[in-house]
Amino acid sequence: MDAEKKICIIGSGNWGSAIAKIVGTNAAQNPKFHTRVNMWVFEEMVNGRKLTEIINTEHENVKYLPGHTLPSNVRAVADLVEAVSGADVLLFVIPHQFIGKVCDTIKDQIRKDALGLSLIKGVDEGPDGLKLISAVIQEKLGITMSVLMGANIATEVAEDKFCETTIGCKNKDHGALLKELMQTKNFRITVVEESDVVEICGALKNIVAVGAGFCDGLGFGDNTKAAVIRLGLMEMIAFARLFCTAGPVSAATFLESCVADLITTSLTSSPPATAAATCFRSIEELEKEMLNGQKLQGPATAAEVFHILTRRNMVQEFPLFSAVYQICYEHHPVSEFISCLQNHPEHM
Repeated sequence: MDAEKKICIIGSGNWGSAIAKIVGTNAAQNPKFHTRVNMWVFEEMVNGRKLTEIINTEHENVKYLPGHTLPSNVRAVADLVEAVSGADVLLFVIPHQFIGKVCDTIKDQIRKDALGLSLIKGVDEGPDGLKLISAVIQEKLGITMSVLMGANIATEVAEDKFCETTIGCKNKDHGALLKELMQTKNFRITVVEESDVVEICGALKNIVAVGAGFCDGLGFGDNTKAAVIRLGLMEMIAFARLFCTAGPVSAATFLESCVADLITTSLTSSPPATAAATCFRSIEELEKEMLNGQKLQGPATAAEVFHILTRRNMVQEFPLFSAVYQICYEHHPVSEFISCLQNHPEHM
C-alpha cells in the first residue's frame, strides 16, 4: 500500500455522513492517511440542486444529516467507480440490501490489497443459509474485511457525544490501523478478533428494536420492553452460537459495545414500528413517510433470519424473531406480539 492511505466511504446516509465527519477530521491530521476522503453519494435533487453539489460547497448533508458541518476535505462523488478509484481503505455504510449491486459495480475497479470495513448492520440469505455482509463483500471483491458495530446513533456521534464501538478484525495490524482512522476522544473503539459475532450482533439487534417499537406503540410500558430486550439478547446469543462456526463464541464478546447497541436501539425503538402498532399501516408505507427515503433494517433482517430458521426447522426456538417477521410480512396482528413473550421457551 502507499504511504498515505486513501480512504473512500461508500454511502452517505446519516450514519455514513456521521462517519465522514470523524474520518475526514482524522485523515486531515494523521500523515498515515491521504488528506482527501471520497464519499460516494447516491445522487438526488434537493430543492432543485444536486446533493453532491450541496455537500461539496456547503459541507453539509442537508438531507440525511442536517445541521452538521462535514470537514472540507470530505469530497462527495456521485460516480461510484470514480469514488473508489485508488482507495486503500473502503468503508461500507449502505443498506445491506444494496451491497450486491455496489460490489458488482466496483469489483474490477478497486485495489486488490485494499482493506474493507463494513459498518452495515444486516445479514444475507445465501443458498446454504446465513451469510454475513462482510463475507458477501469479501467473496465478491476478494479483499480483507473487518466490521464495526456499536451503540452508535448517528446524530449523537455527529454531535461528538461520548460513545463506544467495537471493531471485529482478525488481523491485529489491520485492527490497529482502522482504530487509528476511526477513534476520537469521544468515539472509543475496542478491537476484538471475533468479527463474525460482532457483526451478527449488529444485525440481530435491529430485529429486537422493532419488537421494542411494537411495545411502545401498544403501550406495554418499560417492564415489557425490558423483557423484550432480555429475551431478544437470549435469542441473539443462541443464534450466534448456532451460526458462527469459525470457533467457540466467547461470552465476553457479548459484553462489548455490540450489546450496548442492542440496549440503545431498543430503548430508542423504531418510530415506524411504533407507528405500525398504533395505526395498523405497513412498515413500508411508514418508512417512506418517516425515514426520509432511508430503510429500516430490522424487518429485512427478520425476513432473512426467518427463512434460515424455517429451513432448519427452528422457528419455534426463536419466537421473538419469528413474531417480528410474521407481523411485518405475514399481516399477523401486532397485538399478538405479547403472546410470543408469554410463551417464550425461556419461561417454560
